[in-house]
Amino acid sequence: MVAGMILAVMLTTGRTVGAEQEVLGSIDSAGTRSITIRAEEAAGVTSDVLERIAHIDGIEWAGAFSTAIDATNTLIDDGTRVPVRFAYGTDFERLGVPADSPLPGELAYAAPAALDQLGLADDTGALILTTGADFAVAGALDSPDFLAALQPLTLVPRPDATGDEPVGVLVVIAERPDLVAPVSDAVLSVLAPADPSKITVETSEALAQLRALIQGQLGSFSRGLVLGLLALTGALVAVLLYGLVMMRRKDYGRRRALGATRGLIVALLVTQTAVLALAGITVGTAASAIILFASGDPLPGVAFTAALAVLALCTALVAALIPAIVASRREPIRELRVP
Repeated sequence: MVAGMILAVMLTTGRTVGAEQEVLGSIDSAGTRSITIRAEEAAGVTSDVLERIAHIDGIEWAGAFSTAIDATNTLIDDGTRVPVRFAYGTDFERLGVPADSPLPGELAYAAPAALDQLGLADDTGALILTTGADFAVAGALDSPDFLAALQPLTLVPRPDATGDEPVGVLVVIAERPDLVAPVSDAVLSVLAPADPSKITVETSEALAQLRALIQGQLGSFSRGLVLGLLALTGALVAVLLYGLVMMRRKDYGRRRALGATRGLIVALLVTQTAVLALAGITVGTAASAIILFASGDPLPGVAFTAALAVLALCTALVAALIPAIVASRREPIRELRVP
């Protein structure tokens, strides 16, 4: 019975939870937590803004970038131009930039698309800016989705920024989708531009709201279905155990006559139920996982599966309490009386 309940929940709610996780994962990959602030040259935003937003709670990552400067491969005359940006911040490791650079501020890192346009097949080489400055390309960037608007991306990290460098793009990642709006307001309050009309803000608040809506609707449906199946399983387990107790009431009467306490009878029935429930949970989980995998449906994940197993076990134990108490209260003289 427990195995059937696990199988039913996993093939219904479990399939829904797996699909929900895939949908939310695809939404999250589009950057539901990103805030992109673009500043024109006349806006007057400088790299010291990173020091001010560092005191704002709810920010997972932030980086400031200069306006784009065209660059070409130093070995290719009139080669394809790619945009290069100076990067200001302290945590560019998530982009593939080493934490300890051998030449701080002198090395460039490019995304695969930029490397192809520069003609750097080995991810190394050199480029020269239209300003005349040249930089060695030390490796490839692992560009996340929230920097897709800056592609083809080539960065020159500047960890020794003085705070006076002009910033063209500020990217802030909130810790959670629901924090996008408040974090955006907090960042704008400390941005301190010379001309606010030269500032544009792009947030993923709409995606965050869509994410919350999808999660809420699917979550409420899943919870209702699970609770209904658990209640049905608990009732069936209680009825089944009560029937077994009535069939074996003379056995419990003999145990009571031989000195078994009421607590021992209750513990015996509850333990038997727990062992059977664990066996049913194992069989049901394995069978449902095989069916979902064979059908190509997404698995609900370890957290959901473990929570379902705990709920199923607790439901079976609670359902076993009433029949166990009834069995423990059988009177030995009455049960052993021979008509």
